Amino acid sequence: MTAKLAPPAAVRNAPFLIDVLRRVMPADGLVLEIASGSGYHAAAFARAFPHLRWQPSEPEPAARASIAAHVDDAGAANLLPPLALDVLQSPWPVAHADAVVCINMMHISPWRATEALFAGAARLLDREAPLLSYGPYILHGDFIAESNVAFDASLKARNPEWGLREVDDVAAAAAAAGLRLDEIVPMPANNLSLIFRRG
Repeated sequence: MTAKLAPPAAVRNAPFLIDVLRRVMPADGLVLEIASGSGYHAAAFARAFPHLRWQPSEPEPAARASIAAHVDDAGAANLLPPLALDVLQSPWPVAHADAVVCINMMHISPWRATEALFAGAARLLDREAPLLSYGPYILHGDFIAESNVAFDASLKARNPEWGLREVDDVAAAAAAAGLRLDEIVPMPANNLSLIFRRG
């Protein structure tokens, strides 16, 4: 991954995520994106929200190369170079953020990464500041679609620590760190956006 990548799923879901972000992002300030992947979202979001500084981050060096290519091509002053950030390692290289965004991380990481995400975000965010998480989830025991059942099984076959997370469990982990689940937003392709607020 040495060149700019644009995964088809990221291209498809970016406009829908922008619609949700328009409602919950602050008027200005710094948004920390956790697990930015290819960087396609970071570039799209920075263009959509020129009043916000967008800070992508990613633990994988190869992915950071793709993010850096997106940053270079975007030429947007509000899109910052990617940071090396692993939620499981402390301290994070950011001391404060006005919002946190995390897309498609929880189901392809161990549960302790979800707990670390909330703990880290709680250290960075002011009261009532938002954290948006997006991806496939289990909603009160409902996988929402048969395709999500199959996806969950395939993830667990690859890594027993992976898999779709139950929203109730995620909300409990957030609450333990001082964030509350404020809103559940149904999204295309049987995904959800979960909006948390710092308590």
